[in-house]
Amino acid sequence: MRRLLWWSLVAAAMAVAAMTGSCEADLIKVGGKQGWRPDVNYTEWAMSEDFYVGDWLYFIFDKHYFTVFEVNETNYKRCSEKEFITNITRGGRDVFNLTQERPYYFLSSGGYCWHGMRLAINVTSHMPPAAPAPSPSKTKSAAQKMPSISPIVLSVIVLLCPLLFNFFFFPV
Repeated sequence: MRRLLWWSLVAAAMAVAAMTGSCEADLIKVGGKQGWRPDVNYTEWAMSEDFYVGDWLYFIFDKHYFTVFEVNETNYKRCSEKEFITNITRGGRDVFNLTQERPYYFLSSGGYCWHGMRLAINVTSHMPPAAPAPSPSKTKSAAQKMPSISPIVLSVIVLLCPLLFNFFFFPV
C-alpha cells in the first residue's frame, strides 16, 4: 500500500516538473562574454536574446567606474539617470528580475551611456509551444475527438487514484 502511494506521488511530482519545465526563469548575462562596459552594441546583443517574465538580468561590471539604472523611455533616449526607477548598482555583480511584461530601459551614468552603455529590451510572457497543424483527413480519429486534459487535472487524478483505490478496496 505504501509503495503504491509512494510511486503515485513520484509520478505526480514528475508530471508537475514536466509541466513547469518550460516556464523556468533564465539568468541572462547582459552583453554576453563582454559584460556591461562601454563600446558594446547592446541593441545588437539584445536582438539575439529572448526576455521573458521571471528572467533575471545579470550585470557584470567594475563598480568603481560603471553603474546600472533602470530608467523610463524618455530618460533612456536622453541618456539621463535623473529620476531613475531603480538603482541596480550594488557590487558589480548585480541582478535584476524582469517581473512584468513590458519594455525595460537600462543605462550607466557618468557619460558612459553615450559610449553605448544602455540597453532597451521588451519582456514578454512565456508562450506555450505551438501545436503541430493537424493532418488533413476526411474522418477524425477517436483521439482527435477526445477532449484534452490539463496537466493540473492530470496531476490531481494521479494523486487521488491511490487514495480512492485504498478507500474502496481496503476500507478501515
